[in-house]
Amino acid sequence: MHKYTTLPNLMQKIVSDEDLQSITEAVGYHDTSRTFTVRTLVDFFLLAALHEWKSFRHGADVAKMYGLPTFHYSTVSKKAKEVPYEVMKRLFALVVSKCNRQTRRSLRFPKALRIVDSTTVTVGKNRLTWAPYHGERSGVKMHVAYSPEQQMPSDIVETVGLRHDGPVGERLTDVQTVLVEDRAYFKIERLDRFVEQKQPFVIRMKDNVEIHQKKSLKRLSSSSSSIVADFTCQLGTKQCRSKKRHRVVIFQDANGHEIRVVTNVLEASAEKIAEMYQERWTVEVFFRWIKQYLNVPTLFGTNEHAVYNQLFAAFIAYVLLRWLYHRTEKRTTSSLTFLSFVRRFFSGQLPLEWKSEMAAVLFEYARIYGSSMPNFG
Repeated sequence: MHKYTTLPNLMQKIVSDEDLQSITEAVGYHDTSRTFTVRTLVDFFLLAALHEWKSFRHGADVAKMYGLPTFHYSTVSKKAKEVPYEVMKRLFALVVSKCNRQTRRSLRFPKALRIVDSTTVTVGKNRLTWAPYHGERSGVKMHVAYSPEQQMPSDIVETVGLRHDGPVGERLTDVQTVLVEDRAYFKIERLDRFVEQKQPFVIRMKDNVEIHQKKSLKRLSSSSSSIVADFTCQLGTKQCRSKKRHRVVIFQDANGHEIRVVTNVLEASAEKIAEMYQERWTVEVFFRWIKQYLNVPTLFGTNEHAVYNQLFAAFIAYVLLRWLYHRTEKRTTSSLTFLSFVRRFFSGQLPLEWKSEMAAVLFEYARIYGSSMPNFG
């Protein structure tokens, strides 16, 4: 199992040349290069994320040993600036759709959860003059809809770092799932609209929100429950009050702090509502993981296309790794955590059983989709 070529080759089979051409044509980009193509740029950024390259120059210096053609660093820098990042964004969406179809996980809740949150990547203020942030920093923000069942991001919206989370969250809703969000996304009129749109939600309330006409819900008391209160009410002051009655669940977290969440999910117990909100922490773990292991804080380029091309490629790398882990894990008798799998894979120290089953997964995928997958042996 060649650690340097596995994911680029898997990417090539999941996204065919025909798929890639359709995306570039839809975006309006015409690839005139014969050597450093869009496909090569995708492979470059995948490998840069996985192997923590430090810059375009570093990548160009080591390209040959990773199976890439020989090129000058200015070539990849120019390509990264030139290719519209919408190409990489659409590639991300395509990879997610194909991998999620093959990675079904059992649901702990009546409906799948969709956790929405954002992460900010900052650099010196002179690096990204088009994206000023705070003080001496500039930065961009990736707003993510994350599936805890799939353990993968399902949708991403990119903005500059100063963009507020709330309005962007409107673009990440999905009525087929329960939306789970923190206080930054709380807005009374938004809750009323979600009820009308039949968008299920569990959202943390701001601490200063007033409660009007409270009516407690009947529930079985339990000494082991973290639930403090469960009731319906209207929210807000007389000047700005919700038109709908909403359910509020108050519970204590592991540190004994009270958390108030508002929801329109009425069929679940208060304990289950608390569990749904606590799943929100999985997206925080995901953000820490990609920043620590996929080179996300090290931005190579300085214009929008170069920056977002690199970031979307890092998310693609994560989805491919998670897909490969899930598919192989099902076939093995020995247990590895995802982090252990990734570390051992890139250090060449995977157990023999995992190597064997991974090869079987990849060749099975190739057989189903009618294409060969070289360099996996």
